Amino acid sequence: MTDDAKGGAVGQRQDRVGYDLSLGYRLKLMFLAFWASKVRGKILSLAAILMFVILATAYGQVVLNRWNAPFYDSLQRRDVGEFFHQLQIFGLIAGSLLLLNVGQAWLNQMTALYMREGLTRDLVDQWLKHKRALRLASSGLIGVNPDQRLHEDARNLAESTTGLVLGLIQSTILLVSFIGVLWELSSGFVFHFRTYSFAIPGYMVWAAVFYAASASILSQIVGRKLVPINAERFSKEAELRFSLMHANENMPAITVARGEENERQRINTDISTVLAVLKRLTMANTNLTWVSAGYGWLVIVIPIIVAAPAYFSGGLTFGELMMSVGAFNQVNTALRWYVANFGPIAEWRATLNRVTDFRHALEHMDEPLNPKNVIAYEDTAADRLVMKNVTIAAKLGEEVDQCGGFRLHEPDVTLKAGEKVMINGDHNVNRKLLFQAMAGLWPCGSGTMGLPPSDDILFVPQVAYIPGGTLREALSFPEPAGSYKNEDIEAALEKAGLRQLISRLDTRARWDKVLDSDEQKAIGFARLLLVRPRWVVFDEVLEGLEPEWQATLTNLLTALPETSMIYIGRSEIYMEILKPKVLHLEAIASKAEEPPPPPKTGTGRPAAAPVI
Repeated sequence: MTDDAKGGAVGQRQDRVGYDLSLGYRLKLMFLAFWASKVRGKILSLAAILMFVILATAYGQVVLNRWNAPFYDSLQRRDVGEFFHQLQIFGLIAGSLLLLNVGQAWLNQMTALYMREGLTRDLVDQWLKHKRALRLASSGLIGVNPDQRLHEDARNLAESTTGLVLGLIQSTILLVSFIGVLWELSSGFVFHFRTYSFAIPGYMVWAAVFYAASASILSQIVGRKLVPINAERFSKEAELRFSLMHANENMPAITVARGEENERQRINTDISTVLAVLKRLTMANTNLTWVSAGYGWLVIVIPIIVAAPAYFSGGLTFGELMMSVGAFNQVNTALRWYVANFGPIAEWRATLNRVTDFRHALEHMDEPLNPKNVIAYEDTAADRLVMKNVTIAAKLGEEVDQCGGFRLHEPDVTLKAGEKVMINGDHNVNRKLLFQAMAGLWPCGSGTMGLPPSDDILFVPQVAYIPGGTLREALSFPEPAGSYKNEDIEAALEKAGLRQLISRLDTRARWDKVLDSDEQKAIGFARLLLVRPRWVVFDEVLEGLEPEWQATLTNLLTALPETSMIYIGRSEIYMEILKPKVLHLEAIASKAEEPPPPPKTGTGRPAAAPVI
């Protein structure tokens, strides 16, 4: 795809991606994806068990808090017998809570695992729907580094969502459980100030609410920058990882060109960018620590200070004082769940934005373009391919006369079964767009294409794709490995000049690294002998091959006399051996590129050209 085409794609898709999606829409989008997931039943079952465990744990903590009163009262009375009795009770309560904690930890992790499975499979399914991934790659920033969103972002979102939701549920249950305890302990207490007396029902509850609310508000003010900084961090981390991966994949070419120093500087620039974002994130987290840590230290004495008036007036025993401190801390912890998790929530929001932007963009890849600017596709019989007045636009969603492009010189073309055709043209014509247009990947332009059924036509791109796994799997792609007989596979490799690979058919390897580019293209030609399609369209596959490979692979095509072949490119050996019918492409200049008309004289005639 040309840079112009990519630029047009960016302009066309930026408005569709929706970077200003509301939080409600994002949550709805992810809920619908979850509800359609195959792991929905497992997650709901685990969630039900988790709710029971959380409720049992909350009840156990209430019982443990009540245990404070008799235990500390026995210390105040110096009652040794009661002291040891209360220790036995503590052992039963703590042991039960330990079992519940271990069970909850396992359930938490299993829920996060299934959440990740459902989310990742959903994103991969959406990404690999026909034509979506390729169109997304031409849609600007949203199509950059999809692996980051499919892997790291999906994992982070699944794990953080599970942790935050369960934490919120647990804090809410604890809050409901201990507010009643704290209210009962502080009810009926009367404050005396000089000659005035007044009562504040449940004043310890209101003190805990005020303490937690002030911490939450202050944390939100201090940590408001964390969401955008985390979003930028994830983006820059993905760019750095891509730079490292790209350098590793192309190290032979970099080494031959002696470009290690240039690549080092490029990667170091990406490292510096990531570090700059991390420094800003560190400062934002440090500022937030002033609030979270400060309130954390104050909570040691605040509940005692709040309960002190009732204790010193004789309204509470020492055991009830400690029980009040425990209840205050539980209420405060539950109320301060938001402030305690402000950093994780900010990171969760940033990850949610990246994942939902990605999924939203994928769903909108299926939207039709402006019907005025697209090629009309029609189904024809299996023995015909028709192209009428076909023009190809250089930019997505724009008319040819506005952005430029090219046309098929022959206005009305009908190809019949068994014909061999070559389509070439001007050097400034991006013939690859014609290949993509015939494959339905670049419908930008005008005219009509009547194509045979998709099962009867095979497209062979210029750059071969060799999937990982065994060589047998690579030859069968995209069909299963057992789709073809062993003798047929061996014969195909023989004719494609790959006899040496027959003994390695079931060897697992990175064949895109083991084989050179010529051998990889030969794998694609060997597939032709296995598939034997009725139609095949080539995209400049013979250009750049060694002469002996060109001869071998072109001769291989003669073994398919009934297959209709359309070769887009300029291959002399294809022309010589197959003697194809030749069609031509011609460039169309955009209005902006057309030369201005010559200036007119006073008579209305064009001025004569100056003599140089």
